[in-house]
Amino acid sequence: MNLPRRKFLHLAAGAVVLPAAWRIARAQSYPARPVRWIVPFPAGGATDLVARIMGQWLSERLGQPFVIENRAGAGGNIGTQAVVSSPADGYTLLLIPTASAINATLYPQLPYNFLRDIAPVAALVRMANIVVVHPSVPATTVAEFISYSKANPGKVNMASPGTGTAVHMAGELFKALTGIELVHVPYRGGAPATADLVAGQVQVQFDLMPQSIAHVKAGRLRALAVTTANRAEELPELPTVAETVPGYEASTWFGVGAPKGTASEIVATLNREINAGLADPLIKARLAEVGTMPLLMTSAEFGAHLAAETEKWGKVVKFAGVKPE
Repeated sequence: MNLPRRKFLHLAAGAVVLPAAWRIARAQSYPARPVRWIVPFPAGGATDLVARIMGQWLSERLGQPFVIENRAGAGGNIGTQAVVSSPADGYTLLLIPTASAINATLYPQLPYNFLRDIAPVAALVRMANIVVVHPSVPATTVAEFISYSKANPGKVNMASPGTGTAVHMAGELFKALTGIELVHVPYRGGAPATADLVAGQVQVQFDLMPQSIAHVKAGRLRALAVTTANRAEELPELPTVAETVPGYEASTWFGVGAPKGTASEIVATLNREINAGLADPLIKARLAEVGTMPLLMTSAEFGAHLAAETEKWGKVVKFAGVKPE
């Protein structure tokens, strides 16, 4: 039996409206249970500390625990794979490090495509790297260090926490833009790399600022420049690398992602609350204590940032011929 045209149109319209209303209701009730936030590195590092600061904020704002789960291994790939394989329901999130943009090219056979399989949610923070040398290196500026390195090819050793890390790639970008030769010496973590730099076993590192700033202030290391586009508040007298090497920028950053297909309403809720936290004076102060600066973006802006960083570091990986350990 045929339905009257008016009734048919009314039911058809309802069929369109109901899913939209259901999505809105789901977003309004989100989260209804604890949220798992995977950090793809060990506990205690900068990524972990930032996640715990913001996780506490989100727990208080949204009324459900945001539980930090450390899934270290393979340069962050194990934790990322765990999120890619999780349901796209907003209850599994990823702490996205700079390494995610590097690994997309560094590891040629990943079981996922990061830009395709992870939905960008929000940026979190940016952290300056700092070019530090052992005091035995006769250079007090970036220009002098470039000249010294060119005069001593193959004799200047560059420490890093490991092959393909953000610290390592910051050095490789510097090499690519200046044409100098630095011998990469990878370590198993930032602490032993910095310790050997202080001891004079290696000569230079493009280190995370929180890792080396105490040594700089104590005179055990000499700072030449910061790697960010702008000077750092902690050391405002220190120039940027770009003031000598135009186009250079190699800051470390963190953000938040979710499995592809996560409802846009849930992404919007998380983005709004994360940005509110980044703008809160108390949260900003806590983030500053671990050497980071808030990085407020919409989810679309963060997605564009991820794409640009993946392209940028992909070029550096290929140019330098870097292979995973």
